[in-house]
Amino acid sequence: MTICQVFLTRFPSKVNLTLLTKCIAMTATHPSPELVQRQYIIRTLLFMGGYVAVNLAAIFGAFDDVRGSGAAGLALTVTAPLIGHTWATLAYWRDSDEFVRGLMAKRFILAAGIAFCFASAWGFMETYAGAWHAPGFLIFPLFWFTYGVISPFVRTSH
Repeated sequence: MTICQVFLTRFPSKVNLTLLTKCIAMTATHPSPELVQRQYIIRTLLFMGGYVAVNLAAIFGAFDDVRGSGAAGLALTVTAPLIGHTWATLAYWRDSDEFVRGLMAKRFILAAGIAFCFASAWGFMETYAGAWHAPGFLIFPLFWFTYGVISPFVRTSH
């Protein structure tokens, strides 16, 4: 139920034409939650499918002979689906209702903070304790792993 629907049902005597028009316009422009979720799933599958395809090709040696500017192009090619997935996530966030946006924001902030702290701690372990070097690109899967782990525990947007 949207904020407008709650207001209209709880305070019918306070409704005026301007408020009613804004509420109707707002509900008409927001897609259904099922459509928003379906779009997110399709976009994620497409972008992550491209990411997996490029990385599988690299694992099996398709790019072993790539050097120079071709290697830089390959690195940007692998990054493109990650950018696309980030866009898909932000579009999901934009098109969702205010509760889902608040919940996602809280989860994002917590996951990013935990991932940054873990990456920083590992960097200090590399510098001071001789730990093996972790490639920088691991921050993306680390963030999403952290997001997945904390999501069941973050159930309110407060």
